[in-house]
Amino acid sequence: MIGRIRGILVEKTPPFVLVDVMGVGYEIQMPMTSLYQLPETGCEVNIYTHFVVREDAQLLFGFANKDERALFREVIKANGVGPKLALTILSGMSAQQFIVAVNEGDVTALVKLPGVGKKTAERLLVEMKDRLGNLEFGQAMSFSVPVAGATHVIVEPPSASAKSDAISALIALGYTQAQADKMVKGVYREELSSEELIREALRSIA
Repeated sequence: MIGRIRGILVEKTPPFVLVDVMGVGYEIQMPMTSLYQLPETGCEVNIYTHFVVREDAQLLFGFANKDERALFREVIKANGVGPKLALTILSGMSAQQFIVAVNEGDVTALVKLPGVGKKTAERLLVEMKDRLGNLEFGQAMSFSVPVAGATHVIVEPPSASAKSDAISALIALGYTQAQADKMVKGVYREELSSEELIREALRSIA
């Protein structure tokens, strides 16, 4: 089991990041709520992970802290909810928003997310109500760790491909091409980075 990764953030291609640990690059999938908090590439990061082994792949999922990871682990225990759908759910709403939705039985908040139908939402709310009692949230979310000897980090302006990158990320999270196009088009501004576009697009359906 790989429970934590600490290394240099090399790439951010939502929902994936690449972290270099002593020359080995770990590709990690992260919910957008966690990925938003990452520093610029070139910084050292500390990411809590959940390791999934399948017949056809070995996957790493990353989180801001142990609480986020604990919630993910509870969500994937629900019937009909795998890691990819759990990633989508926790990208579309924060852990706190999810807890509120469960406590209030808010089906509407969940069915707005791709891959979550009414039956899945209702089942998830019922199953999670009991499990959430065992979770306590309150850890501060902090990824960045100073890199010894680092003098500066180059912050590049938003890429010309930010729009297409944001659309690709939303599709990877489960949205259709048409949905992703519409969401990004509705919030697009030239000065926004791909991460900012994704954040605004997801907020637009909240």
